[in-house]
Amino acid sequence: MNDRQIVIYQLLPRLFGNKNTRNIPYGTIEQNGSGKFNDITDKALDGIKELHVNYIWYTGAIAHASLTDYAAYGIKVDDADVVKGRAGSPYAIRDYYDVNPDLAVDVKNRMQEFEALIKRTHARNLKAIIDFVPNHVARSYHSYARPKNVIDFGAQDDPSKSFSPKNDFYYVPGQPFVVPTNGEKTPLSALQDGKFEENPAKATGNNVFSAVPKYDDWYETIKLNYGVDYQHGEKQYFDPIPPVWTKMRDILIFWTKKGVDGFRCDMAEMVPIAFWSWVIPQVKKINPDLIFLGEAYNPQVYKQYLEEGKFDYLYDKVGLYDGLKRLIKNEPNADVKDIRHVWQAESAGFGEHMLRFLENHDEERIASAGFAGKAELALPAMVVSATLGQGPVMLYFGQEVGEPGKGAEGFGGDDNRTTIFDYWGVPYHQQWMNGGLFDGYGLNGDQQALRTYYQQLLKVTTTSDAVLHGEIYDVPQNGNMNNRMYAFIRYSGKQRLLVVANFDRDQTLEATIEIPDQILKVKSSSPVTDLLTNSRLNIPAGTSIPVKLGPVSAQVIEF
Repeated sequence: MNDRQIVIYQLLPRLFGNKNTRNIPYGTIEQNGSGKFNDITDKALDGIKELHVNYIWYTGAIAHASLTDYAAYGIKVDDADVVKGRAGSPYAIRDYYDVNPDLAVDVKNRMQEFEALIKRTHARNLKAIIDFVPNHVARSYHSYARPKNVIDFGAQDDPSKSFSPKNDFYYVPGQPFVVPTNGEKTPLSALQDGKFEENPAKATGNNVFSAVPKYDDWYETIKLNYGVDYQHGEKQYFDPIPPVWTKMRDILIFWTKKGVDGFRCDMAEMVPIAFWSWVIPQVKKINPDLIFLGEAYNPQVYKQYLEEGKFDYLYDKVGLYDGLKRLIKNEPNADVKDIRHVWQAESAGFGEHMLRFLENHDEERIASAGFAGKAELALPAMVVSATLGQGPVMLYFGQEVGEPGKGAEGFGGDDNRTTIFDYWGVPYHQQWMNGGLFDGYGLNGDQQALRTYYQQLLKVTTTSDAVLHGEIYDVPQNGNMNNRMYAFIRYSGKQRLLVVANFDRDQTLEATIEIPDQILKVKSSSPVTDLLTNSRLNIPAGTSIPVKLGPVSAQVIEF
């Protein structure tokens, strides 16, 4: 893949293939349906490939806590007091060695159906990423599917100790776990008795070392112990290697041997760097081409997680995403200096290792009322995301057709996001899916135009030598450029691109961009072309490019 930009398409199989449109809040799998691994057909994969995607992140593939009853298949039903939503969070893993039974047509053959999806993905020359959730597991964790020689988490713990380097979990000795509540009644209240048998209580996933977590804590999860004593100054006990380290390495190797091409590592910063530094090289011995993508939110440690921790890529959320979101929303403090700061300071020297995105399962949908209200308002930001660095760019399924994430689906409420906790159909995505034909027949003109824009933009960036290998030059403000207008040049020995983004809602950008001598020496493109529209620009060869760009729009000019 190093000859073209990585483009990741994130999807939840539970939502992606679901054709059911009933959408009853807190609905059961029988009422609202669930997509299956088998719904991600060759036709679906071809439709995704039209967007110049080369990696698919299958979110929620591994078995997680849920309220759907699979007791007939030897899986104990989860307790509604410690499950969020009816379908449950994909980040409360119930069995690291199993896949989610919701996603199987034949539950007994669920692993074979997953393996067949990986094979289909590879046959389409696409690569597959799954989640690795290293920091915490579901309160109900128990592996039914683990290989015979694998010792389950906690099986050899001494729960009389709040911390021991030999324990897999942290404990609150002498105190039983207390289920938190927010006092509200929901359709799931009938399944809840306010009790969950756990004595002594285990520490909660977001580092809450108490038997009484709050309702807004990750109360449905328990924290795994990597040998860090959080209650005594985060003292580290890494020698001998803690048992959680070897268990997690074996889990990563298990999935690598299933043909998975990469891992998106949940809350990577909550796990010690020393573990990543130890585990990633070992797993890459099985497949050197694996990619490890870390969910990270602290710019101060990005460099450390890349160099010491050996990650391939990290989220560029706190820098680029947050800055672009302010510009898209037209907030008073929005300023293109945030874009400049990202590549010149925050990730200077390692920008090619930062993953850029405008949507994912944690973030608000662009077209939602709480974000932009209209998908098209994010197009200049998408152009910047895709062209600013050499690193990967990511789309979230439905983003390319303007999915607004409307409605109170269940646990998440009406929060501008597509639920990850509930059984649900995703309406705009379903219009593209068209009952499994994946031909976009149900899309209206605006949705089709949006998808075509994404297609063209990613065609440009995935085939561009300047984006993949080039330097970046910051164009000084000139003409009427204000703090909502930004231009930069990407240039390599083979190509020169001028990227201009106008986030201003009202003003047309008018400027004459002067090209520095060192860039003029690079091989020029004749004629000058706007690559997003494939239109030739009537600009005479020279040392400057006149630009006129309407509100909320962007150009990628090859010159």
